[in-house]
Amino acid sequence: MSESSSPPATHDIAARYRTASGHGFRLVMLGLGMSIVPLDTAVNISFPDITGSFGLPLSMIQWVVICYTLTYAALMLACGRIGDIGGHARVFRTGLAWSVVAYLLCAAAPGFGWLLFFRFLQGIGAGLVISCAPALVTGLYPEERRSHAVGIFTLIFALGSASGPLIGGALVARWGWPAVFWFRAPIALASLVFLRGLPASPTSAGERFDVAGALLLALGLTLLLFGINAGSRLGPGLQMAASIGAALVMLALFVWWEGRAARPMIRISLFRDPGFALINAVYVLMNLAAFSVLLFVPYFFARFSAMPLWLAGVVLASGSAAMALTSPLAGRLVARVAAEKVGALGILTVGGGLFLIGLWPPDITPGAMALILSVQGIGVGLFQVAYTDIVIRSSPLADRGVAGSLSILTRTMGTVTGAALLTLIFNRVGHGVTFEPAVFLTAFAAVFKIAGCAAAISVVAIPWWRRSH
Repeated sequence: MSESSSPPATHDIAARYRTASGHGFRLVMLGLGMSIVPLDTAVNISFPDITGSFGLPLSMIQWVVICYTLTYAALMLACGRIGDIGGHARVFRTGLAWSVVAYLLCAAAPGFGWLLFFRFLQGIGAGLVISCAPALVTGLYPEERRSHAVGIFTLIFALGSASGPLIGGALVARWGWPAVFWFRAPIALASLVFLRGLPASPTSAGERFDVAGALLLALGLTLLLFGINAGSRLGPGLQMAASIGAALVMLALFVWWEGRAARPMIRISLFRDPGFALINAVYVLMNLAAFSVLLFVPYFFARFSAMPLWLAGVVLASGSAAMALTSPLAGRLVARVAAEKVGALGILTVGGGLFLIGLWPPDITPGAMALILSVQGIGVGLFQVAYTDIVIRSSPLADRGVAGSLSILTRTMGTVTGAALLTLIFNRVGHGVTFEPAVFLTAFAAVFKIAGCAAAISVVAIPWWRRSH
């Protein structure tokens, strides 16, 4: 009897090994593919080289951020819904192929205008890739391990964000700013070629895509962000009021339409829960405040530090590295403690870290800068895992593409509005003069103290967060 039962047991062990091995390889290839989006932090370390190469003032660099992030913010929910309908893996692979071409075009841009246009194309690829990434990662795990999957997703994203400045600093020092784009083309191509065998996601074949909702949302977000940007460049005026007014009309029409559509892009009823609406608003604010690091710290390095570019990349990456190390722990904490409590701890940590950055003296050491950046990175990791878990658990499995897209959309909204609003604050405090060290330091300190206080104050919204079931 023992002889007859042995082969099946051996077969089962081998099958389990092959399954585990295939699962791990798919996760690695999926992580490699989605990493091309957070690796865009490499572009931030190249900001001084870009403005110097094209002879631009510091304020113009925000367009490098806005053209890219505005595009994939406007497309995020639409791409997530397309993934829910036609398959998340198909949309993900399409985004990888598109991104390969976009990166090469950005690297070959002959002028600043062309660079902005190619960044727009890059944003389309990013929207396709990252909108379906959370659903694909969580699809590799059973539902009872959702918080673990969310921690893995955040870890992958954080590792990409941390690696960007490290790689970017070395590449810019050797080949200049174009290198921060072309180095991601082979990464996307490798993932595209080797990524196979993803589990089939629940699809709704034959379902009509909500074209009207997608257009209204894209127009609303675009007009809103252009209005904010107009205010940062020109101050409050007719252009800002007209853009924001039109944006509010488009967004109101989007809400009205989604409440009546047979199969909307997102269930508006979720936002009737004040707790769910508030945590999304807080996440936008958190990302707005945290983006100040990537926007202004590279210029602090350029003015007050003699660090080589590779070391500046290491220091800038310390916050994202701390976020990466924190993410798995945050996933375990969310599984054992209420996600709302983990999120509250993250909020206070981010606020404290940003405020400390505002206190940096001109002669601060690289080690001290890295330590303070790590504090805010830990906070971002804690809050991001808690927030993503709350959003995903609030949505049925058939809507996981949109749920994951919502978590990315709110992050992106914070990034894009941060690029405009933080630049507005910086210019107002610095009176438009950013090249005098004393004036720069005053504006730098004001931006980070305001950002830190805004992030920390948002903790008062916690009593209204309610667990969604």
